[in-house]
Amino acid sequence: MSIGIFYGSNGGATESVAEMILNALGLKAEVFDIADIDIDKLGEYSHLIIGTSTWGEGELQDDWDDKFLDYEQLDFTGKTVAFYGLGDQEGYGENFVDGMGILHDTAVKNGATVVGDNWPVDGYDFEDSIAVKDGAFIGLAIDEDNQDDLTEERIGKWADLIRPSFQ
Repeated sequence: MSIGIFYGSNGGATESVAEMILNALGLKAEVFDIADIDIDKLGEYSHLIIGTSTWGEGELQDDWDDKFLDYEQLDFTGKTVAFYGLGDQEGYGENFVDGMGILHDTAVKNGATVVGDNWPVDGYDFEDSIAVKDGAFIGLAIDEDNQDDLTEERIGKWADLIRPSFQ
């Protein structure tokens, strides 16, 4: 089994969360900035954690956006994938963590087995998100702008939730 954590980050928050997830997970994994690698690198791992922030009105982070056409072509069959997303629920509550939803939906369409996808919406205050399915987030939702005091606790609980699927 191999674990790869892939993130896109403009200001560094998504990168910091990737490192926090690595530490909380407590398993051997490699961490990659999507800006610095070829998208095919994801194919080298059986288990993936994919993170992005959401920009503007529900758009992908720049580096994910630049590689999205290639991402759409990836075969996720046989891969276990968990997602995390960063957003600002007060400033952009109408599309909170939509970037995570975009990456998730594409991976599912291309055969991914998703874990950590029943993350509660309780404790968040947003209007809408394509990252919510059946009343729960499809991955870990983080708001470093308004709830940074909850980030460490949320990461710890989510890591506990996904760890059995990554061992």
